[in-house]
Amino acid sequence: MNLFDEIRSLVLDALGAMQAGGALPAGLDMANVAVEPPRDPAHGDMATNAAMVLAKPAGQKPREIAEALAAQLSGDPRIARAEVAGPGFLNLRLAPTLWHEVVRAALGQGADFGRSSMGQGRRVNVEYVSANPTGPLHVGHTRGAVFGDALASLLAFAGFDVTREYYINDGGAQVDVLARSVYLRYLEAHGQEVAFADGTYPGDYLIEVGEALRQKVGAAYLDQPEEVWLDPVRDFATEAMMALIRADLALIGVTMDHFFSEKSLYGTGLIERAIEALRERGLIYRGVLEPPKGKQPEDWEPREQTLFRSTAHGDDVDRPIMKSDGSWTYFAPDIAYHYDKIERGFDLLIDVFGADHGGYVKRMKAAVSALSDGRVPVDIKLCQLVRLFKNGEPFKMSKRAGTFITLRDVVEEVGPDVTRFVMLTRKNDAPLDFDFDKVLEQSRENPVFYVQYANARVNSVLRKAREAGIDVSDAALAGADLSGLVHEAELTLARKIAEWPRLVEIAARANEPHRVAFFLYDLASDLHALWNRGHDEPALRFLQEGDPATSAAKIALARAATVVICAGLGILGVTPVDEMR
Repeated sequence: MNLFDEIRSLVLDALGAMQAGGALPAGLDMANVAVEPPRDPAHGDMATNAAMVLAKPAGQKPREIAEALAAQLSGDPRIARAEVAGPGFLNLRLAPTLWHEVVRAALGQGADFGRSSMGQGRRVNVEYVSANPTGPLHVGHTRGAVFGDALASLLAFAGFDVTREYYINDGGAQVDVLARSVYLRYLEAHGQEVAFADGTYPGDYLIEVGEALRQKVGAAYLDQPEEVWLDPVRDFATEAMMALIRADLALIGVTMDHFFSEKSLYGTGLIERAIEALRERGLIYRGVLEPPKGKQPEDWEPREQTLFRSTAHGDDVDRPIMKSDGSWTYFAPDIAYHYDKIERGFDLLIDVFGADHGGYVKRMKAAVSALSDGRVPVDIKLCQLVRLFKNGEPFKMSKRAGTFITLRDVVEEVGPDVTRFVMLTRKNDAPLDFDFDKVLEQSRENPVFYVQYANARVNSVLRKAREAGIDVSDAALAGADLSGLVHEAELTLARKIAEWPRLVEIAARANEPHRVAFFLYDLASDLHALWNRGHDEPALRFLQEGDPATSAAKIALARAATVVICAGLGILGVTPVDEMR
């Protein structure tokens, strides 16, 4: 039940009646007519911009349209009051029975309350994490993993057919460096002293990999030239690192649907086929790029190269796809990978990258636009840095990885649920401060605790109600007489519950799962406020001694709030807590 859609339909019907009666001309475009919460809740329950957007095409003053629309709506029993504000906004106060129906809908639909068909089954590929398979995931990867996973869940909840995908960067020079680093650990496992040169990976996590290689091949690679062992050690090391990365992801509840290997693009004709598709569109040519202004990028050469005319699809400059020596630039396999996604039939592509990939956005959008002839949009989300603090100071944890703080370190410190929720308390493109003291304290300042505490509080009421012999099953609560829920604090909570279906669609449309975390905090605040008012006003307490009928109604409202809290936490990948310890 989306009450905002229901009231918008009511507004559109009223406008249609005005057209039929001659108060408005026929043929007006109603697409931009919106119904949404007013900026100031004191102004009403909902507001519509109908008069503002229709005034010019109708050739009328906004306020005149708003007044006529108010008169038309006032005859509907769902509208308690319709008031014109300012130049022509229309504020609506709804009948309390509508908020009661929202509570019943939440209890009746349970976990599906707020689920949307907006996506209409369109296929979406969400690529996230995609860390180089050279070591364990670090705290920066953690944010991208949580963001991408929550976004995938949000889109699925909004009716999209979602594929979660990890692109394994196993085709570049970094995996050769990994192989050489593992080989050093292999020698070390044989009792030899080794030295890690600059550019190798000295992290302790490779000790176990070197030992595992020794157990597998024995002394076969000792005193052998690199051409003998490089390829098999690279494959062995990459597989070991991906096993480590999968285990890291499992710690925070992330499971991928598909892993795509960059190496599978080489020597298979896939890169060539993608470039040929661009060539057929007249977008590949030989040329010399102008010297770049400012910092010189790695892929610029002052000589003739094979270039992709990415400026034809919105990029700032054309991009090299082949070096002067005939080898591919790093951009070429990325083009081929996204071409493969398009050929797999996805309707929308979403890439989640670290903030250091900002320069990648326009070129990738240009490539996808060109390869799909503008049919498949791609949204590239950049996740900014995470700064760790403890006791008010930057926090340095154990650096088993050698150079960075790992995902595993963070999760072992605070747990997966806290890690996930906190990672979503800022928009992805804003820096995030992760304070280990604050995320574990039990206060309103800690959003994780505050939301979980709301759920636990209601569950404590449910337990006490059962002990008092009250049937608090969702079915029984949905059938309770809710007419007594008329106090403003109760209706405030019901109004917030009613916003959930709308919020899901707004967040999914913008690809912004942090909106869910913000909403849950606000919903928990309204629930806590109602609970606390019960201390001073006994009539607002959820359990009314000796009055099971009134208790059932009040518990129904509280339980409806936790239905939404649990659904929202499910999208975020956080397990609800039924009891605070």
